[in-house]
Amino acid sequence: MYNPRFEKEAFKKEVKQNVKHLFRKEIDEVSQQELYQAVSYAVKEAIIDDWIATQKQYEKDDPKIVYYMSMEFLMGRALGNNLINMTAYTEVKEALEEMGMNLNLLEDEEPDPALGNGGLGRLAACFLDSLASLGYAAYGCGIRYRYGMFKQKIKDGYQVETPDNWLVNGNPFELRRPEYAKEVRFGGNIRVEYDDEGKIRFVQENYESVKAVPYDYPIVGYNNHVVNTLRIWDAEPIVDFQLESFDRGDYHKAVEQQNLAKNIVEVLYPNDNHYAGKELRLKQQYFFVSASLQAAIAKYKRGHDDIKKLYEKMTIQMNDTHPTVAVAELMRILLDEEGLGWEDAWDITKKTCAYTNHTIMAEALEKWPVDLFSRLLPRVYQIIQEIDRRFIEHIRKTYPGDENKVRKMAILRDGQVKMAHLAIVAGYSVNGVARLHTEILKNQELKEFYQLMPEKFNNKTNGITQRRFLMHGNPLLADWVTEKLGTKDWITDLSLMSGLKKYADDEASLKEFMDIKYKNKERLAEYIKKHNGIEVDPRSIFDVQVKRLHEYKRQLLNILHVMYLYNQIKAHPEKNFFPRTFIFGAKASAGYIRAKEIIKLINSVADVVNNDRSINGKIKVVFIEDYRVSNAEWIFAAADVSEQISTASKEASGTGNMKFMLNGAPTLGTMDGANVEIVEEVGIENAFIFGLSSDEVINYEQNGGYNPWDVYNSDQDVHSVVDQLVDGTYANGNSEMYRDLYNSLLVKKGSDRADMYFILKDFRAYAEAQEKVEEAYRDKERWAKMALLNTACCGKFSSDRTIREYVEEIWKLDPVTIEARTEE
Repeated sequence: MYNPRFEKEAFKKEVKQNVKHLFRKEIDEVSQQELYQAVSYAVKEAIIDDWIATQKQYEKDDPKIVYYMSMEFLMGRALGNNLINMTAYTEVKEALEEMGMNLNLLEDEEPDPALGNGGLGRLAACFLDSLASLGYAAYGCGIRYRYGMFKQKIKDGYQVETPDNWLVNGNPFELRRPEYAKEVRFGGNIRVEYDDEGKIRFVQENYESVKAVPYDYPIVGYNNHVVNTLRIWDAEPIVDFQLESFDRGDYHKAVEQQNLAKNIVEVLYPNDNHYAGKELRLKQQYFFVSASLQAAIAKYKRGHDDIKKLYEKMTIQMNDTHPTVAVAELMRILLDEEGLGWEDAWDITKKTCAYTNHTIMAEALEKWPVDLFSRLLPRVYQIIQEIDRRFIEHIRKTYPGDENKVRKMAILRDGQVKMAHLAIVAGYSVNGVARLHTEILKNQELKEFYQLMPEKFNNKTNGITQRRFLMHGNPLLADWVTEKLGTKDWITDLSLMSGLKKYADDEASLKEFMDIKYKNKERLAEYIKKHNGIEVDPRSIFDVQVKRLHEYKRQLLNILHVMYLYNQIKAHPEKNFFPRTFIFGAKASAGYIRAKEIIKLINSVADVVNNDRSINGKIKVVFIEDYRVSNAEWIFAAADVSEQISTASKEASGTGNMKFMLNGAPTLGTMDGANVEIVEEVGIENAFIFGLSSDEVINYEQNGGYNPWDVYNSDQDVHSVVDQLVDGTYANGNSEMYRDLYNSLLVKKGSDRADMYFILKDFRAYAEAQEKVEEAYRDKERWAKMALLNTACCGKFSSDRTIREYVEEIWKLDPVTIEARTEE
């Protein structure tokens, strides 16, 4: 077993002791939630020994540490995943059963930590798992959001955002570390002074500040005794309550520090459609970046005298543009607190910071209004001005007389601070997250930067952790894989999955594989019945699209196609149509009105289709409320078809596509993001590819030549479903409910083209691909072989492979070994 001290009888005793000490109850008196807490604290007790040993080993070996800076860490539930990585899941399950308890029920008591939302945050979580499992020293650095983004409720088909109070019962796995608290300052003014030697000093005055208090969260490596740390920062007032102000009657002044602290960590991605939201978001980013850097440098200085060698022992990976203020904050600390000159500080910064770009979508390449940025972060803004001045000087030297280059590459331009430009100028590495995405960055979006500094650019195709998304999410398939391969080594080396290819023509193995899929479909069908009140047939095709709701991901194309199929079934009831269950899951950003309209449309179509008895259940439409990691695990395991239908060139990578593949679901998708590499691995005959290529999309965007009215007028099926958006079919006769969606497809608005994401252009190709899906599924042996080969060919898409590439090509880390302890 993982830990010799973690014995069954001792564990049971500890659970009972925890029940007594935490709740003053006997074991037979506690609720499931209390029992979950007692078990989690017992598991944490076992983790902490290794956590301490890991830190001691790091102090002894003094390895280089990567600080992974991210606004999001979508961790998923910790209890089951920790037990799997401790190789103690079976033992704990048995121990609890002997006590009359069910581990699965206890896992359901754990809320998903509300620390992230989409693929960006889930990638960060997979990376932390891989870093620990491979034995590399790492800290995840983020924010301890009180409510995260929101808990999604569906009311009358509409998304309703409710607070996700995930901390209501505390978080048994975290540790509050007030001894490492840091002060973070906002606003005020900068005073210049000179010391006795005439050296200039910049002093921030009249600022407001908060105390950043870290909470450490263990990241358990798989079967290697390594426990790394996710450090998430909470905000507290520097002075809890200003009694003097209160006594003077200035009540607002008395509580303003409390309010500042409370607001910073309240929610993930505050609605930034207005100035106050933008200000809060920038405060959040600077808050966790400043606190993390202060702590990282303090840790370095405890063991090293020469600050100029900082880059030898730490590297900062900025996960997208959100944490890129780290560049200027590191400069501020080196200049103002460590007393270095500009050249030395800049040299260190350029060797320490690296940047991952996750998107080519303009709205995600953050740009801050100069007036907001300079008011909120006055000293940081001064430093960015100087970085920008020197960079522009460099551009003009390299491209004499070419002011167009300056216009395109400047960090400060048009009243904005361009954060991606700052990250690229300062970082020693700039990476995309799939081969196609990186090529688009180099040749399109960041072309000027690539031409100026090609040596910085590289690709790191994303990956996922098989520990969570196969071992934990699909234990039936995980056990089958182990049996067929004759080894558990795939758990840390996913390339071994290729050994399953030899079973692709074995009838008995294919049947076993599909039986497992069917059991997982039954499990999901029960979940849907319980949560949605909809009965779905596990024998139908489970066609699944679960991901963040964004127009470029084209959930609208999917639901328009469902409307088309419904029309076909109504018009041709005699047609032999294979039953389909279309499953959606997605949150739309609170301020993203059109995305919320698409959710309403999906639910409206579901209401009509699911309640039409005349179609005999040939189609069911299900929208899974509050899509998150814990229900995602069940969805991936049950899916037959993986919908990856983004407009080509828009999806940087995708990681849901990899989780579906791992669990034996062929891809129905465009040649976008990592789909390109998935098809390379599994073969185009084992996927369903359709639609415009990225080159074609980019050509239309740059040169025009596409008019959606041409499709609307020439394709009667498209004409019909688009008209149904405004004829009241799915809106109880209200012709205006989906007018905006109708207009988005056909009517140009300002600088926005009609059908910006080529939904109508790709509609017919998508419908034909869907016909091929049905044809393939009817041939049971062919489908089983396709499904099994997807699992067998997924080896490349482990986050362990991705992390090895980061380590070898960017971070240059050395692994650390933690010796297993024995009983003394």
